[in-house]
Amino acid sequence: MNDLEKNLKVKGTTKYKSQIALIIMAISIFGLFMITSPEVFLKGRIYQSFLSTVPIMGVMALGLTFVLAMGEIDLSFPSVMGLSGFIFATTFQATNNVILSIIASLFSGIIVGFINGVLVTCIGIPSIVATLGMQFLIRGFSNIISDGLSRTVALSGTFSYKIFAERLGVIPVQSIWFVGIAIFFYFLLLRHKFGEQALFIGDNKEAARMMGVNVTIMKIMVFMLMGAIASFAGILSCYRMRTWWPTMGEGYLMMVMAAVFVGGTSMFGGEANIEGTFIGAFIIGSLEAGIVAAGLSGFWTQFICGVLIIVSVIIHTISKKRRST
Repeated sequence: MNDLEKNLKVKGTTKYKSQIALIIMAISIFGLFMITSPEVFLKGRIYQSFLSTVPIMGVMALGLTFVLAMGEIDLSFPSVMGLSGFIFATTFQATNNVILSIIASLFSGIIVGFINGVLVTCIGIPSIVATLGMQFLIRGFSNIISDGLSRTVALSGTFSYKIFAERLGVIPVQSIWFVGIAIFFYFLLLRHKFGEQALFIGDNKEAARMMGVNVTIMKIMVFMLMGAIASFAGILSCYRMRTWWPTMGEGYLMMVMAAVFVGGTSMFGGEANIEGTFIGAFIIGSLEAGIVAAGLSGFWTQFICGVLIIVSVIIHTISKKRRST
């Protein structure tokens, strides 16, 4: 068995173990919530609420998984969500055309992703700096063009509202979108050349370039994918709330990153776990409800999310050092 095969075998075993640990963690957390707040967590209504709220955060976590897989970071997605939501709402108010509004919204996110990719690859700005600056720029731009005022979107009763916001039986359709995107991204990451190249770049950028991978184009495409998925989250939020707010997207940064790290994706690149991100999104998305239901202040949510991020990064760092020795 050569070194490459050994490395792949070790990574596969590590990923399998992390998935089992994540499932145990999820069962333990929900079990604890059921014990501390049985009047809430032993009824179906709270889980219906999770199935309508978690997907908005979860789809952005799936997109961020690709960015981290290639060893980069994107901090602009909460502002992209807000800007795209504004474009969707204003376009719909002006044209009453859902398809045009969705296209305009997605296009705005793709443009921002393209700019992020160019700043990182062509100019050489570190992704954490480029996307942090873009986050503030886009948020400020959204507030300027909206005058800080909300936009109401009259979507109730339309066919598109049934597709993006109503329920299929007792299941909110947002969760169906989340599951569908997760399955698509799973095959895109692990069964398609696009995902293989993203992971290759994250593992060893120079080796990927020597093997013929166009690193510049790939990174730009992944940032564009992240922009598109953040825009889709903005569209889902507009349908769910039927209103665009200037603060849309705020508060998602830490939750999305926590979901990705808890799910088993390494911040060092070369490793990603779509199914882990999917489970991690529900873990993080349920924390606030469980904490409040248990009688604690909602401020504990930020504290616990911070702890989970730090612990996850420590585990990945130690695991990476052990594999390299």
